[in-house]
Parts: sequence; C-alpha cells; structure tokens
Amino acid sequence: MLRNGLEPWHLLVVAIVVILLFGSKKLPEAARGLGKSMRILKSEAKAMKEEGNVAESVPVQPTTAHAVTESPVAPSAEPPATAH
Repeated sequence: MLRNGLEPWHLLVVAIVVILLFGSKKLPEAARGLGKSMRILKSEAKAMKEEGNVAESVPVQPTTAHAVTESPVAPSAEPPATAH
C-alpha cells in the first residue's frame, strides 16, 4: 500500500476509464502531443537557465556621470525671426 492510499488496482481502474473515454485511437495522438510539449518545455527551461548564466557571467561596467558628456549647444548669433 502506498502512502496516499493508492493501490495498484486504483491505477488500473483509472487506465481503463481513460481508455474508455478517449478510445484507443486517440491515445497515441495524445501521447505524441504530450511528449512534444514536454520536449518544448524542457528546451525552453534549458534556454532560460543558460540565458541566466550568461547574464550573470558578463561583467557590467558601472557608468559614471563623468563618462557621459554632452556638448553644449552654442547660442546662435542671430536673434530668432518674428512674424510681423
């Protein structure tokens, strides 16, 4: 007997109900779809993990106010034209 009170015959009953509900024709398609989605999930999780490791390993250089300088805009010698 398992901890949760499930016995092997419970799993057998569940398997029979699933076969009766979905039919033997739909089960292989469902298994393929489940396998495909599991592979996609695994590859996405791996990509996110690698992306996180890359971001942590790249040193970020702090920027200071002295590093960014803007050139001052010189005022024009002529006054702005006004409409009469």
